[in-house]
Amino acid sequence: MNNFNEEKAREGARLLLEAVGRDPGERSLSDTWMRRVPAMLETLTEGRRPEEKPTMRTFETETDSLVVKTGIPLYSLCEHHLLPFHGVAHVAYRPEESMVGLSKLARYVRWRSRRLTTQEALTNDIATGLADEIDAACVAVEITATHMCEAMRGVEMSTATTTRETVGELSTTDREQFRESIHRADAANDHF
Repeated sequence: MNNFNEEKAREGARLLLEAVGRDPGERSLSDTWMRRVPAMLETLTEGRRPEEKPTMRTFETETDSLVVKTGIPLYSLCEHHLLPFHGVAHVAYRPEESMVGLSKLARYVRWRSRRLTTQEALTNDIATGLADEIDAACVAVEITATHMCEAMRGVEMSTATTTRETVGELSTTDREQFRESIHRADAANDHF
């Protein structure tokens, strides 16, 4: 089911407040379950709605070189705990007959991320989805993320998890270029 049901989200938020011993009728909580939580859930699950997908307009290929976009901010929700995970995605693709604007790669990652999922599934969904969308010869995706389900409960530690997915065949040179681009992006972020 891809449609968002605001009424059910409102009722669910109200029931959760009651489950933790809070009165949904409290003045400070009425907007929480009536408006804020449903609006938040609608935004954070828009990746399940095809009509929210960014338009992936393509144009004639200007190069046969690997195109790399690093450091794309990523925010998603763990489907096991309903808690966020966040980090960065790095995307590379080798165009065939058409290319896509670089901003579209970031928009696509954001759209795919806005759903209940796991990091492993998200990495695969971005790689396979982009390969289909832009008809690329190969696509590589790497995601490094911190999971609030680990940090706030469970082991109660904030660690990073890295997942990778490739669709098509990356040459050794492509792999090295992708790794070096990620390394440069990580080094640049360490300076801020």
